[in-house]
Amino acid sequence: MEVEGKLKMIDETKDVGSSGFQKRDCVVTTLEQYPQHILVQFTQDKCNLLNGYTVGDNVKIDVNLRGKLWTNPQGEDIYFNTIQGWRIAKV
Repeated sequence: MEVEGKLKMIDETKDVGSSGFQKRDCVVTTLEQYPQHILVQFTQDKCNLLNGYTVGDNVKIDVNLRGKLWTNPQGEDIYFNTIQGWRIAKV
């Protein structure tokens, strides 16, 4: 899958937890009649792919949809979705 649009935000790389996991978020605003603001997350070695891009660049990002199940302390199942980027290019 891919997301195409204009970079609206590029976050810094953040360390999550104590295991050395890294993530970096960006937001792409689609260029359609009703623009959507899509949060895309890059992880681990893919965080560096956002280096050299600036807010306002028109990009195409190849993404995978990820889903996760978490059971909270009350025993309720909660589902999370992530849009994970793995390649980015200027258009």
